[in-house]
Amino acid sequence: MYLPKHFSEHRIEVLHKLIVENPFGTLVTQGQSGLDANHLPFELEPDVGKLGMLSAHVSNKNPILTETSNLDEVLVIFKAGDAYISPTWLPSKKETQRQVPTWNYMIVHAKGRLKFHDNETRTRKLVAKLTKRHEASMDSPWRMSDAPSEYISKLLKQISSIEIEITSLFGKFKLNQDDGARDMSAAGKELIDRGEQAIGPAMLAEAKIQKQQANT
Repeated sequence: MYLPKHFSEHRIEVLHKLIVENPFGTLVTQGQSGLDANHLPFELEPDVGKLGMLSAHVSNKNPILTETSNLDEVLVIFKAGDAYISPTWLPSKKETQRQVPTWNYMIVHAKGRLKFHDNETRTRKLVAKLTKRHEASMDSPWRMSDAPSEYISKLLKQISSIEIEITSLFGKFKLNQDDGARDMSAAGKELIDRGEQAIGPAMLAEAKIQKQQANT
């Protein structure tokens, strides 16, 4: 990924936060038949290894189980949001006309080594953890014990869990940083007014940091 310095994000706690809040990732693999991508909900264990561990589950019919091997290097991509930015929103455009449209986004790339597990106990714990986290906001959270145990066991036998210990973690937060705090604030407020609640607030937060740094 092309990563200019002013868009680079390397703070582990910030990258982990994006993953936890946006757990549906794209797993990119290079298998026997070439490149492949699977879209999966991931669970992050931030304290495993130096950069954390990602876990997910796949169908036993998924070709990833036969096309790739244990310890193959893989890439997982997480996205917090993206938004079109019109030059008409930027104060500097009105003054100089030297602005063009762009697209802002927040992306995290996690690289690591893939490990497969077909142990039902391990898979059950992973599915229970995912379910508990994503059901937490429901009025009446669903639990695995709500379904017949033989039914759950049958389904668990049809999936396998995967783990990826992260060896490289970096983000690209493209938020008009190169245009300065004034333009960032104006465009961020415009996005929020239009109902965009990921990139807009992030642009305002980044603009605030730039202003604070300029005053120190």
